[in-house]
Amino acid sequence: VVALDWPQVLEVAAANAATAGVSERHELLAGNAFDAQYGGPYDIVLLTNFLHHFDVDTCTRLLRKVYDSCAAGAVVATLEFVPNDDRVSPPPAAAFSLIMLANTAAGDAYTFRELEAMYRNAGFSQVSAHPIPDAAHTIVLGRKV
Repeated sequence: VVALDWPQVLEVAAANAATAGVSERHELLAGNAFDAQYGGPYDIVLLTNFLHHFDVDTCTRLLRKVYDSCAAGAVVATLEFVPNDDRVSPPPAAAFSLIMLANTAAGDAYTFRELEAMYRNAGFSQVSAHPIPDAAHTIVLGRKV
């Protein structure tokens, strides 16, 4: 497992890996997702609660960078609040749009269509949405073929 995050977050990740007895299988990559050299190729990439902080073009560029670090057949999963196309339902995902409006320069809670377009414009195919039962989040998957 390769974890990319800010140094202080990785300290917690390293402690958790040690507690779980997997430190030797855990690599830390300090930096920000836009500047770091990812390495790879990776079979699975998780982007959890991340894309909603940025505008569509920035998200698409980041997803392209992720795509370039993936092996053929890799799966990329994002965890996001995903409102319906009406953008007012379900209420928790729609309300999250207001949080992004108030707290980011250009972030948003993107609909599945918007996320799918970002994935496809970055090169991914087989993009699908998987709502988490009894939760406000949806997992969006894309595959590099």
